[in-house]
Amino acid sequence: MTKDKLIILAGPTASGKTSVSIDLAKRIGGEIVSADSMQVYRGMDVGTAKIKADEMQGVKHYLINVLDPTEDFNIVKFQNMVKYSIEEIKRNGHIPILVGGTGFYIQSVIYDIDFDTQDDNGDIRKALEEEYDKMGADFMYEKLKKIDSVSAENIHKNNKKRIIRAIEYFLINNTLISAHNESQRKKDSPYDFRFFVLNPPRDILYDRINQRVDKMVDEGLVEEVKSLKNAGLSSANISMQGIGYKEILEYLDGEITLDEAIDNIKQNTRHMAKRQVTWFKREKDVIYINPFEFENNEKIVDYMVEKIDTERKDNEQFE
Repeated sequence: MTKDKLIILAGPTASGKTSVSIDLAKRIGGEIVSADSMQVYRGMDVGTAKIKADEMQGVKHYLINVLDPTEDFNIVKFQNMVKYSIEEIKRNGHIPILVGGTGFYIQSVIYDIDFDTQDDNGDIRKALEEEYDKMGADFMYEKLKKIDSVSAENIHKNNKKRIIRAIEYFLINNTLISAHNESQRKKDSPYDFRFFVLNPPRDILYDRINQRVDKMVDEGLVEEVKSLKNAGLSSANISMQGIGYKEILEYLDGEITLDEAIDNIKQNTRHMAKRQVTWFKREKDVIYINPFEFENNEKIVDYMVEKIDTERKDNEQFE
C-alpha cells in the first residue's frame, strides 16, 4: 500500500522554522500543520510567537487558533487533529508539512504512537491525584524523576496530568512509559516522510531567543497575559503553564519584578531549546540543517527540495 507523503520541518524555538516553512510550502505546493502545543490557543499570540495572517502569504495553516485557553490540549487530541488535517490537505491536492518544535508531538505523528491502549487504573490515579494535591507539583515531579528520568526531562513540572500518567503507567505495568514510547518509535512509519531539523549554532540560537523575548515584551506580552488573567485564567490552566505566560503571571501576582520575569523567560526558553535539540538528536532519519550556512531561505529550500528529490530515486512512492 502506498504511504501518504509527509514533510517535517522541526527545530528548537527561534531557529527560523516559520519563515522557511512558508517558502517551502510555496515551492512544493504544501499546506502547514502546526506541531506547537501552545499555538492551538486563541488569544495567546504574542507569547507563542504565533504567525500572523499576513506572514502566511496565502499558505493555509492548520491547528492554529483552534482551542480556547480554558481547554486542555493533550497528545491524543493532537494526533487526531493532525490526522484529520492531513486527510484534508490530501483532498486539497497539496503536500502536508508538519512544522514545530514539540518533539514528542512530532514523534507521535511520524510513528503513530498508540496512547489509547495504555492501561489505566481509577484507584491508582485517584490516589496519585490526591498525593499531588497534598504534596505539590515539586514533590511529584521529583518522584517521577526517581522513577523515570527520561520522561521527567520532557514533562513540565506543573503538568499534573502527564506526571500522574507516567507514574501510574509504571505502577500498573512495572515498566517505564518512556520505554513504551521508545518501542513505539521503532515501529514502521505509516508515512513516506522527509524529516528536516533546523539546528543553528547554540550561541546564535541563544542570542536569537533573548532578542525574541525582548520583542515579545515590546509587542505587549504583559498586556496579553493580563487580559487572560482578567478573563479568569491562572496557573491552574495548562495553557498558562507555557513559558512566557507563567513568568508574567508571577510578575502580575507580585511574586517577582518584571525584570526578573523577563530574565526567567529567557533562561527557561534557552533551557527548553536545549531539551528540544537533545530530543531531535535521538530521532532517526533526520536531515540536519544549519540555516546560517546558507545565504538565505531560498538556498535552504533549494537544499531541502534537492534532498527530497534525491530520496525519490530510492523511494518512488514520494511522487
